Amino acid sequence: MKGVNKVILVGNLGDDPEIKNLEGNVKVAKFSLGTNETFRDSNGQSQTQTEWHNIVFWRGLADFAEKYLHKGSMVYLEGKIKTRNYEDKRGEKRYVTEIIGENVVMLDKPNN
Repeated sequence: MKGVNKVILVGNLGDDPEIKNLEGNVKVAKFSLGTNETFRDSNGQSQTQTEWHNIVFWRGLADFAEKYLHKGSMVYLEGKIKTRNYEDKRGEKRYVTEIIGENVVMLDKPNN
């Protein structure tokens, strides 16, 4: 049986996408996406908790992000989870978990 690696998020961009053009004219866009969860605490007060996700778009989706997405944009996003590692400046191994976007739908009203 094959595994499934599927993520669906609805949230708002925390900042404008960071766009880079790599070798071979490959474009990548990176940004954070905040998703909110609302719950009632032990005193019955409504509380909102935000989870931040690292999003990566490649090629055509990166072009889309560059043209249409900005800080605060609300999107529906489908993708997959990927964890990568690297060595920092001190030579220590670091890990970062990202969502590799595969599909996006803007949820903002047209005038936003």
